[in-house]
Amino acid sequence: IVSDERVSLFDLLRAIIPPLLLMVAVLGSIFAGIASPTESAAFGVVGGVLLSALNRTLNFEMMKYALFETMKLSGMIFMILIGATAFSLVFNELGGTDLILDFFSHDIGNVWVFIAVAMLSIFILGFFIDFIEISFIIVPILVPVMEAFGIDPIWFAVLIAMNLQASFLTPPFGLSLFFLKGAAGNSVTTMDIYKGIIPFILLQLLGLGLVILFPDLVFAFI
Repeated sequence: IVSDERVSLFDLLRAIIPPLLLMVAVLGSIFAGIASPTESAAFGVVGGVLLSALNRTLNFEMMKYALFETMKLSGMIFMILIGATAFSLVFNELGGTDLILDFFSHDIGNVWVFIAVAMLSIFILGFFIDFIEISFIIVPILVPVMEAFGIDPIWFAVLIAMNLQASFLTPPFGLSLFFLKGAAGNSVTTMDIYKGIIPFILLQLLGLGLVILFPDLVFAFI
């Protein structure tokens, strides 16, 4: 390495420590119950702007780009929420929720069949749609059946979250894989990502199975 290309330890720490402290502050405030996720996100934005200003990289073009990207993303999310809410309202008014509730609680009458169908449905839907749509479309349909069977809502929510984690990694439509491919660049092929992600999917499914068989694992650290 040429001496001019060497980075001093001070410069290295100065580049690494502030972002790490910001991450710890944002996540720590959530886990400690000091602030809600929304409040912590706002704190993270302010912290990011301050770090950018301290590093002398903050300028009008950057702020304008960040503002417009945030507006586009927020608009997209709100349109998804409006569509998902409209679908749920129409589905409920047409008696769809009652039909599903009667089918599982009376015709089937087995809580494990309901859990299996719910997990399989969410796993497949996670191939194509994001967690926001699933949360606002599928979850409201499953909640009445969950309550009818007396399933713990925290345990069921953890199952859904773990299921979506595995689903978003599963080829060929794993949403997270597209982000990974974009970060990896052209040096890594899509097939390489598909092959490399298989062990992680199996670990996720193993963890999901353990939580289903041993529900107390969810409450062990609460």
